[in-house]
Amino acid sequence: MNEKPHLDEEALAELRDVMEDEFDILIQTYINDSSERIEALHQALLGGDLDAFAKTAHSFKGSSINIGASRLGEHCLTAEKAGREGRMDDARQLLPELEAEFVTVRQLMEESLLA
Repeated sequence: MNEKPHLDEEALAELRDVMEDEFDILIQTYINDSSERIEALHQALLGGDLDAFAKTAHSFKGSSINIGASRLGEHCLTAEKAGREGRMDDARQLLPELEAEFVTVRQLMEESLLA
């Protein structure tokens, strides 16, 4: 299977063209919102609220795919399914992988802002 890149450079380039001067704000907003979503995923697991976990993973998936982080979006989809199917142990195991991918995506995005 051909693994997707951490960031779709073409999608980011298109966003940069469309957003122009607002591109940096878009990226910072995505990074901040994503950090909040990861915290919300942790809180949902701590509270045993798999419905909230699934809903948060779903919204995180959408924003990640829209910004060009499709691999992170796939992690979110897997987490969303675990939450919807009531698989708490799987959800707990998936969250560190999702977080690690976000760390990579955030680093790549921050580097693109400096370029």
